[in-house]
Amino acid sequence: MNSPGSGVGDDPSGSEVRRRAELGAFLRLRRERITPDDVGLDPGTRRRTPGLRREEVAQLSGIGVAWYTWLEQGRRINPSVQVLGAIARTLRLDRTEREHLYRLADVPGVPVDSSARHLRTPENQIILDALTPFPASIVSARYDVVAFNEAYAALDPAIVLRPPQERNILWHLFTVDEHLQPLVAWEQETAFMVAQLRAESGRRLGDPHWTGFVQQLSAASSRFAEMWARHEVAASDTRRKSFWTVDGDLLGVTATAFAVAAAPDTRMCVHTPVDETTERRLGELVARYRELGPAEMLRRGARTGGGRQPAR
Repeated sequence: MNSPGSGVGDDPSGSEVRRRAELGAFLRLRRERITPDDVGLDPGTRRRTPGLRREEVAQLSGIGVAWYTWLEQGRRINPSVQVLGAIARTLRLDRTEREHLYRLADVPGVPVDSSARHLRTPENQIILDALTPFPASIVSARYDVVAFNEAYAALDPAIVLRPPQERNILWHLFTVDEHLQPLVAWEQETAFMVAQLRAESGRRLGDPHWTGFVQQLSAASSRFAEMWARHEVAASDTRRKSFWTVDGDLLGVTATAFAVAAAPDTRMCVHTPVDETTERRLGELVARYRELGPAEMLRRGARTGGGRQPAR
């Protein structure tokens, strides 16, 4: 935690002054809506203001009273992600309020719910299912697979067999055996995805969810570590891609990503066939998935790896 300093940076722009004023007002109003009873405190008899006192929020959050007071007053201090998280828990902020708090505090990295459970809704699943036999999924900016349809599962049964919290496309591509993942142009596509991850990570500097992920995957895959060290960046775009099915059939698709308004850090990815042969094979693949399930599809699959990859 930093106290107000002096020097050139002490004359913030008008927009920064407004942002810090908004932050102070937001914290004050959220503090006033929490009663002492809500957090197990004795309300006492001499409470002149509604809700919690500043010192009570500071105590419950494990931070200094003066520092929290400066934050509400719009003073120029730089709260850490961890401290903001503690305040958010004390004030019982929901997901939207918490994200608003981080934006007002102008932190470089906003912790994202890595499981994105709030996106596993019946409405989103209905949309994904309606796209079958086109493989479709909802994916986080970190390539966590949040939701998917049967066509996606049929195309890559190995990843959907993982527990929900372990379904990450990059981890899958860089760590599993070659015959368990379907990309044909592995080198080209993974390099592009790592460049996208690098661009997204620039908006989340200091976010432990991201730094920990990169460190763990770098340790697990020297190939990922080498690509990450290039510092290449890329933006999402519509791309032509090729996949192998578990039976060794080649599929050509166009991958298109759409932003999910309810969660800006996620996107819906849809793979549309580029020809009638691929469309027919996707339909057949879904039928087999419904009959056999992912584990049996993998067991019976004859593919030994059409596109040979470099050692990882």
